[in-house]
Amino acid sequence: MTDLAAVYAALAQVRDPEVDEPITAMGFVADVASREDGIHVTLRLPTYFCAPNFTYLMMADAQRAVEAVAGRVHVALEGHFESGRLNTALAEHQEFSAAFGDEATGELDEIRDRFRRKAFLVRQERLCRLLEEEGADAQALLTLTIGDLPPSRACEEYLRLRAELGIDCDPGAPFLVAADGTRVRPDRLHIHRRSASVLALSFESNGALCRALLTARYDQPDPVAREGAHT
Repeated sequence: MTDLAAVYAALAQVRDPEVDEPITAMGFVADVASREDGIHVTLRLPTYFCAPNFTYLMMADAQRAVEAVAGRVHVALEGHFESGRLNTALAEHQEFSAAFGDEATGELDEIRDRFRRKAFLVRQERLCRLLEEEGADAQALLTLTIGDLPPSRACEEYLRLRAELGIDCDPGAPFLVAADGTRVRPDRLHIHRRSASVLALSFESNGALCRALLTARYDQPDPVAREGAHT
């Protein structure tokens, strides 16, 4: 029998693309159960009308993550206006565009990549702020290389996503790069960081709103508190 702790750990690697936070920490995992036909994962979202494309992306990522540790997996979404279509499409391993036809607004891989690159900039900006607290100025940030970065959790998360996106992580590679991996020029630093700050604020605001809506909808404690029970 699969250890459910391993399943929760796998689900903790799945992130809501709009806030770059684990679906477990967001409270989106309603239930995990081990049955004769495999692991059953039930997901829920803050509102009845959450965007189907982002929803399917998280469902597919959850299925893939749990399959890696548990084999046969059944992921189902409850309380959503498209639960039926989404659950059927996932069970049949359909592409989102095939399941939703003209209603689809792009392939999920494109959406995933776009939001992961936004998340990359947000993580970079958070790391910039930590470095500034330690005394780094604009010139220092521009000249820093990957090998210069002091160890921290923020640094680990930044480098992990940077590597996943295929952006150079060699010790001599520049720290400050755009979402496509090109080095940030000195004359673009202000614009680059301002855009990243706006993204960070958007991610943080969306995350807080989602948690509040989920708590109100299901009348349960803050999801962050619930997440602690599985760590």
